Amino acid sequence: MSHSHRAALQFLFPSFLFVLVFTLFPIVESFRLSFYRLILTLPWLGQKFVGWENYRDLLTDPVALHSLLTTLMFVAVTTPLEVLFGLGMALVLSESFRGRGYLRAIVLVPWAIPTVVSSQMWRFIFNDRYGLFNFFLFGDDTSRYLAPLADLSLAPIAIIVAEIWKTSSFAFLIILAGLQAIPTDLYEAASMDGATVWQKFRYVTLPLLKPALLLALLFRTIDALRVFDLVFVMTQGGPADATNVLQFYGYKKSFAEGMIGYGSAISVVVFFLSLLLSLIYIRSMGSRMLQTVEAR
Repeated sequence: MSHSHRAALQFLFPSFLFVLVFTLFPIVESFRLSFYRLILTLPWLGQKFVGWENYRDLLTDPVALHSLLTTLMFVAVTTPLEVLFGLGMALVLSESFRGRGYLRAIVLVPWAIPTVVSSQMWRFIFNDRYGLFNFFLFGDDTSRYLAPLADLSLAPIAIIVAEIWKTSSFAFLIILAGLQAIPTDLYEAASMDGATVWQKFRYVTLPLLKPALLLALLFRTIDALRVFDLVFVMTQGGPADATNVLQFYGYKKSFAEGMIGYGSAISVVVFFLSLLLSLIYIRSMGSRMLQTVEAR
């Protein structure tokens, strides 16, 4: 091994150690604990190996199954809308006009705000007495008001709106980077061939933007699957478990009820769900990209 390689490894070692201690170890430990029954409120029972029992209990737990459906609904609604909004903002802000830099900075503000802060902000907006949501709908008429965070049908919509508002700018950032990587020569050639704006988008922009769209879909899907702080601040999983996503249910089982093994099993399910959806994205988008290249 050369001196430069040894120096590079020495510089990388702290990063490897950080990943090992704070990322890899918790993942491995969660897998291990998911096969044990460990209850924090009953420490004298110790760790009892129960095999797949925690996972079998998950399949018969109505709250866990409802939380899974809520999580999948949350992902299915927020992810495509965030990517669509991000794509729209990226297409507009990739054009050259005065004040473009300021608008790009403004678009990134929601993503830069900590999730706890933005969640609390939306909690105040949807407040049934003094929130802006009711003020815009009914004005000063306090006899008519809605309580979105206490309504079974409105509470999921409220957290979806808050999530889309915050994270669409992240999709915008990824897609904008993909747009800027497309050579301008292709657009000039398309203009010389008489292509319309829609034809340029369909046959030039969209095929070359698919890698960026894939990245945005991957990151947003994984992030939406493990949503926690938004639900924790805004609704605490309520009302009546209407917003009780799987990750928050695992938190309640682990730390509120002390069932560490059961909560770890829920975390493992979220991990494999993220992995499965990521593989589906990669296979479907990869095959379409290959077909596009072959067609060209």
